[in-house]
Amino acid sequence: MSKFLILLGGDLTVTPRLKQQIAGARVLAADSGMRHAAGLGVVPELWLGDFDSTDAALADQYAHVERQVFPVAKNMTDGELALHEAYERGATEVILAGAFGGERTDHTFLHLSMAVAQAHKGRKIFLSSGHEEATPLLYGKTEFDLPEDTLFSILGFETLTGLSIFGAEWPLDAVTVPFGSSLTLSNRVKETLTVTLETGTAILVASPVSALI
Repeated sequence: MSKFLILLGGDLTVTPRLKQQIAGARVLAADSGMRHAAGLGVVPELWLGDFDSTDAALADQYAHVERQVFPVAKNMTDGELALHEAYERGATEVILAGAFGGERTDHTFLHLSMAVAQAHKGRKIFLSSGHEEATPLLYGKTEFDLPEDTLFSILGFETLTGLSIFGAEWPLDAVTVPFGSSLTLSNRVKETLTVTLETGTAILVASPVSALI
C-alpha cells in the first residue's frame, strides 16, 4: 500500500485526528496548498502547479523542494494535476487535504467529484479540511470510524436506491432517495456508522466532534 497526501489550497485546520490519518503518507503540494505543510509537519517530495497563488515568501521558504511548473492556461487544475501525479507514483490511497472552503466553490465541487470518479475506478480516496471529512459512497457496504455524535450528511449525485444507514440517530432501511432530496442531511452518529447502498453515487460529509480536541 502506498498512501499519498495532496495539499490543496482550501481551508485546513490541523487536528490530532488529521495528523493520525496522514501518518506515513508521501506528500505532494498543489500550488498554494504548500502553505499547509508547516502546520502538518510535512515536507512534500514535489510541488507542482502554475504557482499563480503562491507568494514570494512561501516560494522562498520551500525553494529546496522539487517543482513541476505548468502554464496558467491549461486544461487541468493544479489539484487534478497533483492527483494524476500521485497515481503515476504508485498511490493506492489518496488523502486530499485542504479540499474544502476557500474562495472557490467550484474547486470544492470539483474535489468532491474527482473523489467520486476515482472511487468508481476502485481507488481509495478521502477528503479533509481537518474540520470536515468526505468519503465517496458507491455500491455495497461502508463502515466509518467516526466519533459518537458526529454530524454527517449523505449527498447524492443521482437518485439513490436501497440506502440503509445503521448506527445513526435517524436510521434508514433500504430507502430510495430522489436526486436533490434533503432526507439524508444532518444526521448524527450514535454507534459504529454503517452505510449500505444498492445503486447510485453519493458522498458522505462528516464533521467529527473530536476533530478540534
